[in-house]
Amino acid sequence: MGKKRIIQKDEKELIAEREKVDKNIAKGAVSSSASSSRNLGKGRVYVNATYNNTIISLTDSMGNVLFWKSAGSIGFKGTKKGTSFASSQVAQAIVQAARQFRIQQVEVYLKGIGGGRDSALKTIVNQGIEVEAIKDVTPVPHNGCRPKKPRRV
Repeated sequence: MGKKRIIQKDEKELIAEREKVDKNIAKGAVSSSASSSRNLGKGRVYVNATYNNTIISLTDSMGNVLFWKSAGSIGFKGTKKGTSFASSQVAQAIVQAARQFRIQQVEVYLKGIGGGRDSALKTIVNQGIEVEAIKDVTPVPHNGCRPKKPRRV
């Protein structure tokens, strides 16, 4: 077998990647014409955290989607999409959109078992958005699928 080489990024590459992510967050901001027409006080934030990605949706109080972001749409690729850092960046983009829609209070609905659940929630709380309620809507089977038949030897 040959030697295994681990590719390590230097500081310039890391800074360039960070700038790319920040640029994608700023690019995905809501247009000013859309935000001026809507003046919402309350909204909902749906966090879908899987092992591979984190998708966060911002909706009004009726459940109509106003804005959504995922770790992949911000610029993370591969296994980095499922990290807690990626989910915190997605949550930051959602908070910026909530400010443009003038949403001060949100209800947070968490779904999934990925690593981005907690960090997304912490980021939303730390950015100054008032969280009214936190609800876990992860689907849990009550009885599950029928098991395989027993093996006969």
